[in-house]
Amino acid sequence: MGLGFRLRTAPPCSSTLFCQRRPKPATTTTRILCCISGPADSTSSPATPSSHSRRWYNYNSVRKKPNSLDPNVDRRWVSADFSDSSLLLSEERLTIVSYNILGDKNASNHWDLYRNVASIYLRWDYRKRVICEELLDLKPDIICLQEVDNYNDLQEVLQNTGYQGSYKRRTGTYVDGCAMFWKADKLQLLEEESIEYKQYGLRDNVAQLSVFKMCKAKSRTIIVGNIHVLYNPRRGDIKLGQIRLLLSRAHILSKKWDNAPVVLAGDYNSTPQGAIYKFFKFSELNIMLHDRGELSGQKNCRPSPALGVRRQKNSLFALMDRFLNTSWTAEEIGTATGDAQSRILTSPFKLNSSYAMVKDPSGETRDSNGEPLVTSYHSKFFGTVDYLWFSDGIVPTKVLDTLPVDVLKKIGGLPSQKLGSDHLPLVSEYAFTQDAKDENEAGNVAIS
Repeated sequence: MGLGFRLRTAPPCSSTLFCQRRPKPATTTTRILCCISGPADSTSSPATPSSHSRRWYNYNSVRKKPNSLDPNVDRRWVSADFSDSSLLLSEERLTIVSYNILGDKNASNHWDLYRNVASIYLRWDYRKRVICEELLDLKPDIICLQEVDNYNDLQEVLQNTGYQGSYKRRTGTYVDGCAMFWKADKLQLLEEESIEYKQYGLRDNVAQLSVFKMCKAKSRTIIVGNIHVLYNPRRGDIKLGQIRLLLSRAHILSKKWDNAPVVLAGDYNSTPQGAIYKFFKFSELNIMLHDRGELSGQKNCRPSPALGVRRQKNSLFALMDRFLNTSWTAEEIGTATGDAQSRILTSPFKLNSSYAMVKDPSGETRDSNGEPLVTSYHSKFFGTVDYLWFSDGIVPTKVLDTLPVDVLKKIGGLPSQKLGSDHLPLVSEYAFTQDAKDENEAGNVAIS
């Protein structure tokens, strides 16, 4: 991390400051140290300004100290309201988690995002324990993780509690990837495939798709996808291209397995205010109506000093930049839609968001779309980018609500003592649905 610099021409003075990192010992944690020039002692004569010494200063001392009084971060389940529904639901339930666990290397390389986080809470050995406790307490049937760069650590813990897993690392020089775990006594893996977006000119991101059969209800099959979409807010065309390919491959698998329902988990690096979210919601998007650099809506979710207040740039320069970026090249159109001649992107699925479908009566944690107000929080972002999308054939019966904004403000930044990542895990329980003609099939319960 390029933190060090020296002033070669100017003489040392009390305001001169430079930083450097000491080599990391094999058995100790990295310490960031700053060297400060200052008077050798308080009695030095003002007439001898060159009398200076240098002392090492531990940067970690200015970081937030561990707080033993973290607020209550217990989360509550919110059940779906089926009072006006005639859905026929299976008795079998399936709980799925989507969780970006913050890669260890990303936490180390981007320490500026975690200035308000005590250094101990960023250490992988600490976070691993917290993350595993979170997951095991939830007892999910399927776990979809993003930013996994210590897969073996997680596999060891989860395998000992009855899970099997698969992992797909990002291409290139990246060390993190996506991982999926499932309960071996409840689900049988029928087929799996991974997507390396590099093969399609869509960067080094990856995605996973798995086909599962319920062990007890053998007629039930489900397809689960797991993706971590490109972060870069300016490349909405690539984000759409990655999502387009995931939907296409999931649709092919669904058709192959007798129109099996689909759940797509992941960090989509797109907010509910962005056009990409609208594409999921309405299954169609005219990309020419949108600035490709603002398709994700990420730019409007940066924390203000008051935390949580979203700002929009309305300066002349910003408006000019927006106008220029609205112009799409043929290559960018092809990246987004798959066809340089097609301005409209369509989805092969009608998808819904699990959290948006299960409303929170209190309104403390949701936005106008019904989505969580916050699923990710660090010094440069305060908003929602994580989702659990589902197709016909399955329906969420309850979701684990996220935390109120005021609770997150009290914490001051993630990860924390009780939360192992800068994201919150999303959790939904699902039931399979049936048409009325299948009402007499064993294992179904009428909800009316």
